[in-house]
Amino acid sequence: MAATEQLTFYTAKYSPFAQRVHITLEEAHAKYTIWEFDVRGSKPEWYWQQVNPLGKVPALAFGGPEVRPDQPSPESTKLVESMALLEFLADIYPEAHLLPTSPILRAKARAFTEIFRNHVYDEFRGAFFLGKPVEGVLQALEKLQAALPPAGGFAVGEWSIADAAVVPFITRLFLFVRAGMGSYSEENWQTLRDALASERFAPIARYVQDVHERPSFQKTWGDDNQQIELWKDHPGLRRRAASQAEQRA
Repeated sequence: MAATEQLTFYTAKYSPFAQRVHITLEEAHAKYTIWEFDVRGSKPEWYWQQVNPLGKVPALAFGGPEVRPDQPSPESTKLVESMALLEFLADIYPEAHLLPTSPILRAKARAFTEIFRNHVYDEFRGAFFLGKPVEGVLQALEKLQAALPPAGGFAVGEWSIADAAVVPFITRLFLFVRAGMGSYSEENWQTLRDALASERFAPIARYVQDVHERPSFQKTWGDDNQQIELWKDHPGLRRRAASQAEQRA
């Protein structure tokens, strides 16, 4: 299967799942056509019927003739689910070294993404969108931070799809805290701000800074103000006036 096949990428700027794939396309120096949906929510009928029956981004159309993205060819293969797409791109662009050649480092890269999936993601969603206690997300971040190389760098030292899988979420987490966006109380916001600015989280803060300097991240992120604009009206990110404990007092 050649990487010279036509490739169409369906995405949305707000989506961290789609940014995973966008970063990886850039790291692979892939030639691709992009179709970007401007708004969150329902996609047009053609997308549901011809690209992804779940109506979600990201998606790839691989192979077939070059056509308008909103008129996808039945000859192309439609691929969905962000982690599957990262593995697919690593396979068809082996020269980009999107996964390490060392079996040990490949295992560590996959373990890093599993730590994020099993420990960080639900805590992040719970604390920022559902008003759950913030201590859980801090404990989860410590677990992810412990998996980073002691000497710094990316998830396994060199850049890999493990970083592409995790950084769209971690960078939004840090951004939301700086901007005060989340369903937590004022007190819990201060807890998050102080913790993430402390030495306790210095390694993962350096990791986020290193990510921001990566050209693939810069191209697919835009800037902080743009991300705030995309997310500021999300109903889940509205600040609660007080925590449950405060309300009972």
